[in-house]
Amino acid sequence: MTDLADNRLQARNDMAWAIAVGGIGIVLFAALLTFAWQFAATLFLLFAGMLLGVALNAMTTLLGRLTALPHALRLAIVCLAMAGLLSGIVFLGGTTIAQQATVLSNTIKSQLGSVKEFLDQHGVDTSYLDFTNAAGETKPEGTAVTTTTTTPAAPQSHGIPGAGALASSGGAIISQTLKVLLGTVSVVGNFFIVLFLGLAFAAQPSIYRAGLLFIAPAKYRAQATVIVDRIGETLERWLIAQIITMTAVFLVTWIGLAIIGIPSSFILGIQAGLLAFIPTVGAILGGLIVVLASLATGWIAALSAFILFLGVHALESYVLTPIIQRQALDIPPATLFAFQILLGVVFGIWGLALALPLMAIAKVMIDHFKAEDQAPAQTPAPSNVPQLS
Repeated sequence: MTDLADNRLQARNDMAWAIAVGGIGIVLFAALLTFAWQFAATLFLLFAGMLLGVALNAMTTLLGRLTALPHALRLAIVCLAMAGLLSGIVFLGGTTIAQQATVLSNTIKSQLGSVKEFLDQHGVDTSYLDFTNAAGETKPEGTAVTTTTTTPAAPQSHGIPGAGALASSGGAIISQTLKVLLGTVSVVGNFFIVLFLGLAFAAQPSIYRAGLLFIAPAKYRAQATVIVDRIGETLERWLIAQIITMTAVFLVTWIGLAIIGIPSSFILGIQAGLLAFIPTVGAILGGLIVVLASLATGWIAALSAFILFLGVHALESYVLTPIIQRQALDIPPATLFAFQILLGVVFGIWGLALALPLMAIAKVMIDHFKAEDQAPAQTPAPSNVPQLS
């Protein structure tokens, strides 16, 4: 009877311990999710800096295959080459880029206004759309609204605005100016944060790798080493392949639009190359922008630009990606697209842009644990038959 009571007491203690550990685990997991949700932008910023460091380290490693220079010197050469390339683009084509960006912005606004007007004329409710209607002068409904809103304001032009009106206008101007300044400072600050983190990671990758492995428990440090190395190799291969793909998309789009005669072909090529970093969604957005910008030149130019977009998309999807990235990633397109949409809706542009590298990391970890689970099943059972000498 005493043994039975002791067993029951031990079972109760084990159950209480399991419930306590499970509750603590749930609370910690919920706290981790809450932390990730609250500081998602900061975590994505840090991850972007890590990706830049991986890319710089990958290019430094490639340079090491050509020359036996020290790592720090090779990294300096890579950084100087990239800085020189960007400086050359800015100084040689900075004016052209600025002009084409202005023309492209006005063209897109005008085309969006035309699309909204076309939908309104055919009975489609577009009141929920907030397009800047550059073609509003030709729209009867827009004209009626404009005359209605400007008629009461006409008598105010006879006198000097009052102090309240001046204060209100000044406050609005100051508020908009502060918003622009804060937005600019935020963008520039994020850029330099990513740049600093990338350079820091690329300068001494072994130190950060050792520190990351030190966090793992000693019991699982060997597995953590294999996973970290595989993640680094996968991201390096993918980033190099992605840089080649983005460059090819930029050149083909720029040259093709220039041959067709589309204005702002250079800036359209740049945006197509940058959006190629985002699989599937980036290509769709890039093609939509190209077609909208080409509509101002005429239907023939728009049709030619659309055919060019289909050719570039086919080149990226069926030639460059299978050939260049076949050793980097192997993720089904539907799975990737669904994951992109999920992260894009939840976390915005950061989640949309960084969905693929995050999924690549998850895939490496899943493949590693699946291989470990299958390894014991494939190991042959030891034979008890004695060996004859």
